Amino acid sequence: MSRRTIENKGGIMKFVLHSVKKMSKTETAGGIILLLVTISALFWANSPWSQSYFDLWHTSFNIGIGSWILDKPIHHWINDGLMAIFFFVVGLEIKREILAGELSSLRQAILPLAAAIGGMLVPASLYLLFNMGKSGAAGWGIPMATDIAFAIGVLTLMGKKIPLPLKIFLTALAIVDDLGAVLVIAFFYTSYISWANLGIGVLFLGLLMGANRAGIRHPLVYALLGIGGLWLAFLLSGVHATIAGVLAAFTIPARTRIDESEFLVRSQGFLKEFEKASSNKLAFKTSSQQAALSGLEESTEQVQPPLQRLEHALQPWVIFLILPLFALANAGVSLKGDLFTTMKHPVTMGIIVGLVIGKPVGIFLFSWLAVKTRVAVLPKNIGWKMIFGVACLGGIGFTMSLFISGLAFGESSLTSYSKIGILMASTLAGIIGWIFLRIGTSKNSFLGKMLR
Repeated sequence: MSRRTIENKGGIMKFVLHSVKKMSKTETAGGIILLLVTISALFWANSPWSQSYFDLWHTSFNIGIGSWILDKPIHHWINDGLMAIFFFVVGLEIKREILAGELSSLRQAILPLAAAIGGMLVPASLYLLFNMGKSGAAGWGIPMATDIAFAIGVLTLMGKKIPLPLKIFLTALAIVDDLGAVLVIAFFYTSYISWANLGIGVLFLGLLMGANRAGIRHPLVYALLGIGGLWLAFLLSGVHATIAGVLAAFTIPARTRIDESEFLVRSQGFLKEFEKASSNKLAFKTSSQQAALSGLEESTEQVQPPLQRLEHALQPWVIFLILPLFALANAGVSLKGDLFTTMKHPVTMGIIVGLVIGKPVGIFLFSWLAVKTRVAVLPKNIGWKMIFGVACLGGIGFTMSLFISGLAFGESSLTSYSKIGILMASTLAGIIGWIFLRIGTSKNSFLGKMLR
């Protein structure tokens, strides 16, 4: 193996570890904000001003030119518009993980892939046990999802007690889980298809891929083709518009124009030019200094893949604006009436059992089978008790579960049952996962001994 290959592998590993550490901090803060917004939505929806809450999201908002106008409720713009950006970032994360992360090799990908498959099949099956042949059967996809913001947030709150490989495993698991949710939405939650508009969408997808092949790297080109073409065509086609976000993400270039060695040579040269031209202490720079700064800025841009730049630029907007808005618009549900009767409803029970029991059982069982059949190995310093604790956190389904709930039930009364189930199950899963990781990782505890 050449020295350059070793250096490249080392660089990839450093990049992955840095990304996970940075995302952990961001996701923790985002998870806290998401929790506060969810509590606010519940309070608002059950306050004396509850009608204003529901009226707000049904308020019509339109955009257009001349006779061509899109007129949709605010709720629709958030779920089909802003959430497309969320799915775009999800697509960028999936592509990054496939190219340079835990999913970049089959050996690395097997364990989180097996865990994610188990974490989707078992919850969906348990849900259908409660709802097969009933009006709520369409909601089988709701308990399949894991909310990465809340799950990573809870794991990070454990501090240094949790090893980094466990966070990497949960991140990879959640990303595969997101990909599964995207496929479920695309194939099972599409009510009708306008083939003409879908064809136009495929045409714009081809243009996006062509732009990548042509070496075009400016984000504006991809924004115009992605939003003005692909997203709009999918919105009108009947295939959920958020799928356009994922597809557009896969077309974003992941290659750099220059490698690290060339960047170092260039940047050192520009810095020397800048130092040589420094003849005074004026705030305004000389033309030579400006040229050196422009060259350094251009080199810095060229050494970063557009995929990485876009992901880092959009992630704060998604975590601190788009997801809180989505939670505010979707988490509010009236808790009036007999809560015990609500909990006994097949939809509510199916979601709670699916997320709280199905998720950990599915994730743990499929992980165990993958390792025992020797198609995968446990990460270093990770034991089965830690895997089970993370599997419990997988039952926090919040964001994606609420999203699929809206697609499955629309404006029907079943939506309220599903929201209550999602909120209760996600809370229980978070608490159980936190307790298990807190107690179970201790060698002297009963839980620790049980799975040692």
